[in-house]
Order: sequence, then C-alpha cells, then structure tokens
Amino acid sequence: MSDLKRKFYYTFHSGKNPKFIYYLVNFVRQAVPKPLLNAMLDHELRKLDSRPDKEYILSRVDYYCRLTAETPYDREAFLKASTELRHTKKTGASVYYYDALEFSRWFNQSLRWILQAGDIDYALPLPSIVKSRLIEGDMTNNVIMKLEKVRHFIFVKDRLKFTDKKDMAIFRGKIGQANSKEMKRNRYDFACKYFGHPMVDVGEIGGVEPKWQVQKMTIPEHLDYKFIMSLEGNDVASNLKWVMSSNSIAISPKLRCETWFMEGKLKPDYHYIGVEEDYSDLIDKMEYYIAHPEKAQEIIDHAHEYIDQFRDREREKLISLLVLKRYLDIMNP
Repeated sequence: MSDLKRKFYYTFHSGKNPKFIYYLVNFVRQAVPKPLLNAMLDHELRKLDSRPDKEYILSRVDYYCRLTAETPYDREAFLKASTELRHTKKTGASVYYYDALEFSRWFNQSLRWILQAGDIDYALPLPSIVKSRLIEGDMTNNVIMKLEKVRHFIFVKDRLKFTDKKDMAIFRGKIGQANSKEMKRNRYDFACKYFGHPMVDVGEIGGVEPKWQVQKMTIPEHLDYKFIMSLEGNDVASNLKWVMSSNSIAISPKLRCETWFMEGKLKPDYHYIGVEEDYSDLIDKMEYYIAHPEKAQEIIDHAHEYIDQFRDREREKLISLLVLKRYLDIMNP
C-alpha cells in the first residue's frame, strides 16, 4: 500500500474518536444558556441520594479530589493565579478547555479556579484542576477531572479471541528526539532492547531513528497481537484504556501517573501484565501467558470488569459535577 493510500486508510479506520464530532458536540453544548444549567445544578446533584451506588460515587469523588477545608495553601497566591469561571481562556490544547467547560458551565460563573492544561507529572503548588498527577507522593493540590477524553477514553469491541491472536507484543508510539527533553527515555530504552526481536514488533511514529520509522497503525490492526505495550509518555499511556477493553493484554512496567481512569488502582498481573523497569522479564512473561491462555483470560476478564465502571454516562457526569463542586466550594469560601 502506497504512503498516500495508507494515510487515507488510517484517517478513516484509525479506531479513534472522531475529532470533528467532538468539536461539533461542544459547539452545540455551548448553545445551552449557562443560567439554565445553573438552575438545574441542585436537581442534578440531588440524584446522588437516590442512587444505589451512592457510596461508590462518593469514593470516586474522594479519589479525584483530596482537598479538604483544612488543606493548607497560599490564599493570596491562589487569588492571583486563579480566574473566574466566566473568564477561563483556552490554554494549550483546546480539548482541555472544552472538557472543563462542559461542567464548569453549571456553576456560578463568578467562582474562581485554576485550570492547568497539559500533561502534569508533578505536584502543583496551588489547588488546581488537572488531567493527570503522579500516583505516589502528596498530590493533594492536583484535582483530577476527565480532561482530553476524546484522546484518552476509547473503548473497543474486539471480536478476536486471545488464543486466535499473534504470539507477539506490539509497540507503536512516539519516542521523541534523542538527547532532548521531549524524548521518552523509557520508550527509547525499550526500542533499543527489542527492535528486531522475533516476538516483539517495534515501530516509532516520528523521531530520529530511521530504522525504527513506521507508518501509523489502526487500533484494529493492533488487536491482531496477543500483547500490546502500554508505555507511559509525558504522563500516562493513552492506549491503556482501549487495550484493557480488548481481548489483548496490556504490558507495562510499574505505572507512574494516573488520570480519571484511576491508574493507581490497577494491579500488575491482575489487570495488565507487569514487567521490570528494564523489560528484562518481558519475553518470559509473554511465553508464560502464551502457554497458559486460561491465566491470560483471567487478566482480560479483570480488565473488562475494571473498564465497565466507566461506561455509565450519567454516573460519570454526576461524579464530574461532584468533584468540581467540592473543589469550588473549598476554594471559594
């Protein structure tokens, strides 16, 4: 297939969420008057009391927002760095703005917040709304909301059984320019170690190593493989959600960052296959699960069970509103 045909094919078969639909939905959403949403907010929040999964919902809110009224922070610094909801501007990728706006529109627009766009893998000095944070350490100021979801929240329908897939692992992703701050060292080390290995199909999208360069693969094409490498980039690995919703198995070293997906709750060799930081046990792990497909299926079943908790759209909406309400209540005493 020629490069041009390949690019055309990928455009229409990537398996990713179509960006034009995402922007169309947000355009329509902004047509709903904010005062109307504000008037409906109490009604939406009261739905919590009648839900049988109330305790589960509150546990999710606690997970994303660890702030309390006693959380220490520099009030003057917050007032200087924050903005009223009505004056929130697009910073960084517009998807952060639109995903945050979906829920901030429900609240009094004079309330103040800090919306921190981008890949955040460090503790923030002031309480802020973010997409990601480190799993370990004091991340109280990093309040997670479901941001950049068009890219990160993709679930698939995989009709191919694990036993019918190739006995290989695949990696496709950006590694970044060597010796620059954009380089993802963990991915570079992996490519160096396993490029050309008969059980690992390694390819880089962009970058500076000509021998690694490949064209993009669609998600369905990835699903021909039993194992899919899910290697963190600037923060989390964006493919982890769709891999866990498939009949393939994600492979990753210890997870470092988390998002709305609560990666900090995932267990190695239960939800995904865990490997050493230097990938030294990768082939041994793969051979074990190839030889024991029933054990592989247990991981797939656990992954699907974990994915299912994010499929209830009404519940996800309620959790998002509750997280933002808690943040705004604490930061606007």
